[in-house]
Amino acid sequence: MSALDRFRLPKKFKLREQDADDAGLSSRAADPDLSKSDAKALDREQMARLIAQIDTLQTKLYAQRQRKVLLVLQGMDTSGKDGTVRALFSQISPMGLRAVGFKQPTDIELAHDYLWRIHQQVPVKGEIVVFNRSHYEDVLITLVQEMIDADEAKRRYAQIADFERMLSETGTTIVKIFLHISKDEQRERLQARLDDPEKQWKFDPNDVVQRKKWDDYQRAYEQALTATDADHAPWYVVPANAKPKRDLAVASILLATLEQMKLDFPESDPKLAKTIIE
Repeated sequence: MSALDRFRLPKKFKLREQDADDAGLSSRAADPDLSKSDAKALDREQMARLIAQIDTLQTKLYAQRQRKVLLVLQGMDTSGKDGTVRALFSQISPMGLRAVGFKQPTDIELAHDYLWRIHQQVPVKGEIVVFNRSHYEDVLITLVQEMIDADEAKRRYAQIADFERMLSETGTTIVKIFLHISKDEQRERLQARLDDPEKQWKFDPNDVVQRKKWDDYQRAYEQALTATDADHAPWYVVPANAKPKRDLAVASILLATLEQMKLDFPESDPKLAKTIIE
């Protein structure tokens, strides 16, 4: 089974029924007799191979300057969006690659429609753009915080579906990934930030406030994913409690997506074969 099939949002989706632990991609999952150290070494080797293949395809994408790729990462606080970006792209050429993190909207952004700031950051031809959070925040957070009601949320999901269809029809391949962690795992990660002086800068007291609304966010995510999943803009649910498994899963999904695009280098110019540099 390919990664695209394994992690694709199921037709009957209940987030509370999804396992946040089992990605099934680690070496130890394939061979339970492996020691932890040997399994980690094999996982690192597998990840390196995946990244090398992604790097080759990203170079072809950039060389062609015809297609575009948008990778959307969503998840609860501490689900590993930043870590996933580092794991996937730290060894890939920065040419044709851009990561965008969406924070609280500015006054200027709030004066426009909620998709205005998003549209400015979508990929150009030859580019892979990673959204660390995205246009979905403008429904998820506002709905849970009761800034909009259910009817407005439904309208926004329809608008987002139209927006993503337009991107797809104009040459953008869209990959949307929900990094799924458990409530217990989030607690451990938040506590780890508090306990480590070198990680305390990551801690935001608002994360604790939002954690109290865990169930509300789970329901909001379930609604968001089911309302906006489409073949041209698919959602994938990746178990993210284990960071190495998470990274392997996301890399596998991105690689399979790039492979489906049948990327290649532009045709060579016969005239250049006769050119001699003196």
